[in-house]
Amino acid sequence: MERWSGRVAVVTGASSGIGAAIAAELTKKGLKVAGLARRVERVEELSKSLSSAKGKLHAVKCDVSKEEDVQAAFKWVKANLGGVDILVNNAAVLCATYLSSAPTEELKRMLDLNVLGLSVCTKEALQSMKERGVDDGHIIHINSVAGHIPPGEAYAMYYATKHAVTVLTEGLRRELVNLKSKIRVTSLSPGLVRTAMPVQEFLDTCPSLNPEDIADSVLYVLGAPPHVQIHELTIIPVGQIF
Repeated sequence: MERWSGRVAVVTGASSGIGAAIAAELTKKGLKVAGLARRVERVEELSKSLSSAKGKLHAVKCDVSKEEDVQAAFKWVKANLGGVDILVNNAAVLCATYLSSAPTEELKRMLDLNVLGLSVCTKEALQSMKERGVDDGHIIHINSVAGHIPPGEAYAMYYATKHAVTVLTEGLRRELVNLKSKIRVTSLSPGLVRTAMPVQEFLDTCPSLNPEDIADSVLYVLGAPPHVQIHELTIIPVGQIF
């Protein structure tokens, strides 16, 4: 991780859970981190708690499901931090909805954030890297085991968005290979994690991970030698049955 010290990372959904844990660990490792979130005050509080860290966490207000917010956030990063070297696409939403009765706004919310928001952030990060001649950057999608297995009936759209992330990761990898770029892309797929997502009934009865476990996985991925691409990393708690 030493080679990343002093460089710039953008973490979406940084106000709580996995995103907050990742933003904190990258800051401790000496990176300049832009934590994007709607609840920007939570990122500001996290930044204060990291005052003794080697790096610096900057709170940036952004609703990743809105393209104009994303563009404004990346413009702020360029003006204040120079540009992006690492992007961690973490922001996502899970709605338990049966397709036969799902409110359209909930379906659209998952698509807008989990798929389109991730894609727009990726585009902005790649443009930032290209502008500055950065050819060793890294894009990490926080995916899910839901992106690799058949869905439960109440979560079909959520699973669909995560399957889309799996496909987008491979598509981007091939695009970068064709461009002869050394920018790396990783899909990191956790099992059950103790976050604010509405799966408490599972967390109360099943083995689960902590957000810090996922942050450790991000450090592992970033710490791989430059010639190594960890394309897919699945991390589940011991005893998880699916």
